[in-house]
Amino acid sequence: MSKRHASKHKIDRRLGANIFGRPKSPVNRREYGPGQHGQRRKGKMSDFGTQLRAKQRLKASYGDITEKQFKRIYTEASRMKGDTSANLIGLLESRLDAIVYRAKFVPTIFAARQFINHGHVKVNGRRVNIGSARIKVGDVIEVKEASKQMALVLEAVSLTERDVPDYIAADHSKMTAQLSRVPGLGDVPYPVQQEPNLVVEYYSR
Repeated sequence: MSKRHASKHKIDRRLGANIFGRPKSPVNRREYGPGQHGQRRKGKMSDFGTQLRAKQRLKASYGDITEKQFKRIYTEASRMKGDTSANLIGLLESRLDAIVYRAKFVPTIFAARQFINHGHVKVNGRRVNIGSARIKVGDVIEVKEASKQMALVLEAVSLTERDVPDYIAADHSKMTAQLSRVPGLGDVPYPVQQEPNLVVEYYSR
């Protein structure tokens, strides 16, 4: 289980972007960094700095997962056939917590991880409490019957600030979802631009 050491707003301020697409993000009001020196003009970022920032933004988008876990996913993506950056996005979007969040069963990716850890989710009829569990195309993800009327779930379903992407088939009347296909970068509704090619360059140094 990944532990979040900073609030979502602090992550946004640190990375200079509204990573989670939340309406109350401080970046919506001011794009400069935190602290008394936040508005100082910064020099041109090096190639390494650009690659590091891309990695940090992509990691943060999935609940600020640990470096060890993220690098393990990258290593798996690099060993697969095809484009490594596309494979990386496909593996990240195949995580159970990502699908629970994309299906709008919960309001945030952090809530998705907690929701799963507390045993509210089933995969193919069996309870799974590990957010990083890999989901295959066609697997059925379901909110446990006793959890379907939770305020958290009802709030998330009614959110209008985001939609369920077309690679996930979600039925909110039954609280079920399926991964219809493994998405590419252009299919994923990231609130900010992601550059997995720079992440590949970072780890390939």
